[in-house]
Amino acid sequence: MYKNLLFLLILGISPSIFAQKNIAEKPLFRDPVQDGAADPVIILNRETSKYVMFYTNRRAKADSLPGVSWVHGTKIGYATSKNGRDWKYEGSANFEGQPQDQNDLTFWAPDVIYENGTYHMYVTIVPGIFEGWYHPRYISHYTSKNLKDWKFQSNLDLSSKRCIDAYVFKMKNGIFRMYYNNENDNKSIYYADSKDLYHWKDSGKKVVSTRGEGAVVFQWKDTNWMIIDSWNGLSAFQSDDLINWKKQEERILEKPGTGKDDKVKGGHADVIVQDGKAYIFYFTHPERTPDNKDVDEYRTRRSSIQVAELQYENGKITCDRDQPVGLNLKPKRK
Repeated sequence: MYKNLLFLLILGISPSIFAQKNIAEKPLFRDPVQDGAADPVIILNRETSKYVMFYTNRRAKADSLPGVSWVHGTKIGYATSKNGRDWKYEGSANFEGQPQDQNDLTFWAPDVIYENGTYHMYVTIVPGIFEGWYHPRYISHYTSKNLKDWKFQSNLDLSSKRCIDAYVFKMKNGIFRMYYNNENDNKSIYYADSKDLYHWKDSGKKVVSTRGEGAVVFQWKDTNWMIIDSWNGLSAFQSDDLINWKKQEERILEKPGTGKDDKVKGGHADVIVQDGKAYIFYFTHPERTPDNKDVDEYRTRRSSIQVAELQYENGKITCDRDQPVGLNLKPKRK
């Protein structure tokens, strides 16, 4: 008995994990059609008590497309789960009312927030399908009652003509703050505020100058955190006032893991805090390894959604992605 216990400790494995239930699989989810799931965001459907995962869905299997047009030309993917662990693919979200033809639009990096009976989505729109990266983008506002069918409200007027990756956070004073990436200012993080989620006042203020995208903001351990995708793992920041953000030196999900589809850096994430624990949902390109450097084909384009649990150590966020994650989200509505 003691020899077995010592063996587990040497491997860095807690014996208690064998008593855990509901361990999440690696990978957590793959899109069964395009196989390009990325940029996940998760919200509870208050009508069905199921969680909904929205995600950017790139055309990973379309090898014949030139340049980066494979990351364009799709709607937002949609999957559901009762517990955050077992996900069922449901197709794509329906978008209606945009002034231009929906077939000409590319949808990226959604964020969704619930307020007073209505779901609000802020999603990046690219007005076309392009072979390169440098083209206009903007953030559009949609609303829904059922999380499946979305009605267009407006295109947001923000700090530049190339703004992406909105994330909306409700502050204690009732004001909604949207953090987003201003690509025209060295891909820095800016913010805008709103009293009603429909009318936004841009601050014109850079709050994080570190290059990155896909900001997610959450409260945990009695403070505010921001995590952004810095393309070499995820950078973490802490703030007391939601304006001045202090960057921690160490990135998370930078070192490759050992699990299936998790042996590369992690990207653009969402965080769910429940019962004092914080779970990070991120994506990987499993076969973008040093051996496949500069290879551009289906196997290096495909992506997977993963989950890990965050830890808090000496005032900093850490993440051991190889530790099993016992995940059983409850349908809490707050």
